[in-house]
Amino acid sequence: MTSSTRSTASDTPGSTDASLPVDEVDGIGEAARVRRAEGFDAWLGSLLPSRDGIALVAVGGLGRRQCAPHGDLDLVLLHAGVPGVDELAASLWYPIWDAGVRLDHSVRTLAEALSVAQDDVKVALALLDARFVAGDRALADSLTRTAVDHWRRTAVRRLPALREITESRWRTHGELAFLLEGDLKEAAGGLRDVGLLRAIAAAGITDALRPAVRAAHRRLLDTRDALHQQVGRRVDRLVAQERDGVAGLLGLRQLQLGAADAGQRPGVVVDDGDALLRRIAGDARTVSHALDDAWRAADRLRSGRRRGGDGRPVRRPVARDVVEHDGELVLARTAIGARPDPSLALRIAAAAATTRLPIARATCEWLAAYCPPLPAPWPPAARAALITLLGAGPGLVPAWETCDRYGLIDRWLPEWTRLRSLPQHNPVHRFTLDRHLVQTAYEASRHTRAVDRPDLLLLGAFLHDIGKGLPGEGAAGQVGRHEPAVADHSVVGAPLAEAIAARIGLPEAEATLIGTLVRLHLLLPEVATRRDLSDPKTVAGVAEQVGDPTTLDLLHALVRADAAATGPAAWSDWKGRLVAELVARVRTALDTGALPAPPAPDPALVAGPLPVVHLAEDRVAVAAADRRGLLATVAGCLALHRLEVLSADASTVDGRALVECRVQPRYGLAPDPIALSADLRRAVNGDVSVTQRLRGRALAPRGGGAAPRVVWHREAATDAVLLELRAADAAGLLYRVTCALDEAGAQVRAARISTLGGDVVDAFYLVGGWPSDTDRARLEAAVLAAV
Repeated sequence: MTSSTRSTASDTPGSTDASLPVDEVDGIGEAARVRRAEGFDAWLGSLLPSRDGIALVAVGGLGRRQCAPHGDLDLVLLHAGVPGVDELAASLWYPIWDAGVRLDHSVRTLAEALSVAQDDVKVALALLDARFVAGDRALADSLTRTAVDHWRRTAVRRLPALREITESRWRTHGELAFLLEGDLKEAAGGLRDVGLLRAIAAAGITDALRPAVRAAHRRLLDTRDALHQQVGRRVDRLVAQERDGVAGLLGLRQLQLGAADAGQRPGVVVDDGDALLRRIAGDARTVSHALDDAWRAADRLRSGRRRGGDGRPVRRPVARDVVEHDGELVLARTAIGARPDPSLALRIAAAAATTRLPIARATCEWLAAYCPPLPAPWPPAARAALITLLGAGPGLVPAWETCDRYGLIDRWLPEWTRLRSLPQHNPVHRFTLDRHLVQTAYEASRHTRAVDRPDLLLLGAFLHDIGKGLPGEGAAGQVGRHEPAVADHSVVGAPLAEAIAARIGLPEAEATLIGTLVRLHLLLPEVATRRDLSDPKTVAGVAEQVGDPTTLDLLHALVRADAAATGPAAWSDWKGRLVAELVARVRTALDTGALPAPPAPDPALVAGPLPVVHLAEDRVAVAAADRRGLLATVAGCLALHRLEVLSADASTVDGRALVECRVQPRYGLAPDPIALSADLRRAVNGDVSVTQRLRGRALAPRGGGAAPRVVWHREAATDAVLLELRAADAAGLLYRVTCALDEAGAQVRAARISTLGGDVVDAFYLVGGWPSDTDRARLEAAVLAAV
């Protein structure tokens, strides 16, 4: 419905001149939703003449009296075979359409409605919300009573089909708890899943709608109300630009201080979109956890479990103080003593993760109420249980989520309260911070055979981003950064990780190593993608920071685990090859003390007539007569053919200029190799028509976002100065920048391009000594003008 619509349908035959109750559209909360439902009931009742054998039944939001400000109507015109029902339906539907209300409608007899519900489980669920609105109440009551009774008798065998439909929806919409722009209705943990809980509860399978679930449901409904009110139309996906406005309507605000005024002025109160995301994440997790419990209860009821001679479920020991009972883990009777072991909660969590069996709800509640806090340092049993839990593989995440829902994690790690549901405002990340840490530990368990200390790998992976969200934490650190800046999260998190490792009970040397892993966890990917790996200074710098092969192997495994946990955009075969190449070179330096020699140029490029063009799947190599601007020319030709350059190297051998590039298609489709080769040959021979075609396309950078920036690095290369450009990604950016540098008199011998979501960090190796202040300013101006 729309708040501005107040229309009638006087031109529709048989219609009633009744207006939409627009005064009830706005408003957030349960009372407002009920008022909207009552307004619709009265309006719809005025449209339907009183007549036996005809009833108007509401399902969906109106049926539940949970009408959103701009929701639609789901109506069933139920009849007992009376004549003229089609004309009556038209007289009812047309005024609703004329009023601008979205309508989902059907006209059915009682037998037809029940038959459709028997064939379609989604219709069966919808009829559980059926509610009489107008007309023949006895007829409507017959439908609601029969639909509920039929569902109770058939629910157990129909739930598998419903679960299959549900999991397909989850695959499409993702998990609401971890999305920056989630669908409040369709994503896992959203409003649609609360409907499933109602259905399972209606079947008498389990008490699915516990107080925490009902509270989470109300808050999700309030959020959707606020979203409708903020946008002014029906929408269920909370996008970034509406987040702060919705937070303000819900009263979620924070005190924000200016950088120069912190601690001196009261600051301003601003809407807190992050608080909204954290609240949604917590509510979605509550719903998802309850639904997991409900599915398990249904499975037990449908399939049964092994039972002993007395008919009771078999109790099977699985670990010390832990037994399996009816498909769930519970405490052994001997574990419930006068003073429980502080490590008990961790040990049952580890058992749940390794056996992939859920912890019974009653057991979680008992642990939350009676398990004492862990001493510092932790006893060996607790430390061993944590490592077992983190290394359990696929069972880790569900076991951890269960413990988190009952507050057990906060007792183990007080820092977890700050990390829980913390959004990561980067499109590369698919998870909130807490889930990302747990997921990284899970991914690290795949690499435990590749390192000397798998326990330290698991703990380092779990703690690697613990510095995020703290004051002083900035963007990801830059390798060899020339000027001081806000410390990145790896630097901020290192001492925190060391302190946690010490509290867990690790020896001082091992706790220090955990801090090193956290501090350097960005080192390998940043150097591999932004530096010239053939430069001995690059390898020496990494070797000096890493220190020994054991740490190098741990960092290599951590990098791969971190990328896999971040999301598909965080890793690629190209990036993996670069990191592996860097690790191999650093290992040689650490093992022998000698720096590996730079690779020799491709022999095919230094012999034969010019120009030489070699094309491979991800490599383009060109040899031509030595001249300035060849790298820019090649970059422009590649951009013309929609190829992104990932790295570029330019060198001169015996009077030949060599340019070698690693590339990938910008839009997924490889260019025509014949056309690309022909254009490269013409371009390097001086045919300006090729680059003129590129200029004609007006490949402009994307607008918006932070302003581009140039950073200089003085000691990062052996025979060059490094100019680093941080800007928004755009087609042809490398061509424009290399042209600008060439026109400004700089010679580029190598370039490394690192794409981070919609941004790039491009590093250019400029031949020569450290430029004067004037020259640096001139080159910066040229580059920024090109961007």
